[in-house]
Amino acid sequence: MTAVPPWDAFTATEAEVRAMVADPRWQGLPTPDRAYVLAARTLVTPDGDRWLFGTHARWHLLDPADGRWILACPPQGTRARRVGHPAAALTDAVVPDGYDFHAEPGSTQAFIGPDVPESLTEELRVLLRAGGRKSELDYPLTAFGEIFGSDVPSTVAAVWGAIMWCAYAPAFDGNERLITVFGEYLRRSLPGDDWVRWLPGPPLADLVTLVSERMRAGRRREALRLAATMADTAQILLRDSRFRPRALALLTMIEPMLRASHMTDPDDDAALRRLWLERCPPRLCRALLVENDPEAQFAHTVYDLVEALAFMPDPRAAAASFLADLSDSGGTLPARLDHRLRRAYEELRRAGLTGTSAAERTHPDGFPVRAGGVSTALKVAPPDRTSAAAVLGAAYATGLAWQRLTGAKVPERGLASQSALVARLVHERDDHTGLY
Repeated sequence: MTAVPPWDAFTATEAEVRAMVADPRWQGLPTPDRAYVLAARTLVTPDGDRWLFGTHARWHLLDPADGRWILACPPQGTRARRVGHPAAALTDAVVPDGYDFHAEPGSTQAFIGPDVPESLTEELRVLLRAGGRKSELDYPLTAFGEIFGSDVPSTVAAVWGAIMWCAYAPAFDGNERLITVFGEYLRRSLPGDDWVRWLPGPPLADLVTLVSERMRAGRRREALRLAATMADTAQILLRDSRFRPRALALLTMIEPMLRASHMTDPDDDAALRRLWLERCPPRLCRALLVENDPEAQFAHTVYDLVEALAFMPDPRAAAASFLADLSDSGGTLPARLDHRLRRAYEELRRAGLTGTSAAERTHPDGFPVRAGGVSTALKVAPPDRTSAAAVLGAAYATGLAWQRLTGAKVPERGLASQSALVARLVHERDDHTGLY
């Protein structure tokens, strides 16, 4: 007789809420009514923590100190029971409108480990070569000048910008062909080393600038070509889940410009960016948090990080070891974490193991260390290549989100804990040439 798995309150409640929100009648309900039925499905664990499955189809944890609901992964294998909670205590921010449940989460994996499909890379290579044959006089480089030489046409930058903007976490194997095909156009070596290229996530404004500058110059045909190049790039990227959510958003923003018989989009940078963002429907809202809500984007990447570390005995403690790398001179990070994760982070802070990436040192064998000893991330041992890529992707995305939110720089050679994890995985690279 097949054993029946024990009933899990978190799984059951999530399924129930998803079914309610999927009902066409949900969006027609007044917000107080939606809050009422959601509050009735609040869970409480034996330690007294209260959990709610709410907006963006994610769990929220009630902070006992100030009553805020904070995005937080639920504990694994923990018993919970359903309790009532005052509906009036739920803010609109945690009550789903329905559209937010339609978002495709995509993949949190970086491009360290699982390769970009060869067919996808080849199509982008062909697109890049066509762009590289354009004249820099017709397509001057008005963005990404820190990446490419001044004689490189902006059609090349349009492909690069679309790839990097669409990537959840643009950290690539040093030998990843998707990056090496840009080699002849680069102004200098990319950030990182032979193992990993830790690349910046460009703002949408950089892509907009390439197009709007040509429009202001009266070169509307060239402006359309740049927009079409970005759209073609995004169309190819849809086949990889690490790009798909933002690639779909980018296509949605650009395609109306390409379909119009007469270009009516504004040529002002800020106005064009605003119009592009407004074209995205609510179901793509999470893909655009990186542009519209840096605070929420950081919260979601922290959620992704804890989720990616689910194989660890204590995912929160492991996540805290990665968060400890972030530079937090203002001391604002702990208040942005749920109280469980905050406790784990504070333990590292009291031990002097936080905010140390700026002062990291390196052993002769290349393993990053901290003043208090070897990075705690060396204790993180993903069970397989896919899990490792998910951890690295989520951790790097968290670093980029923190940079966008606070201005704290991400080191060119990566944050210490991520680099330590890479050192454990380097033997799994496809190309070992020059590593030993």
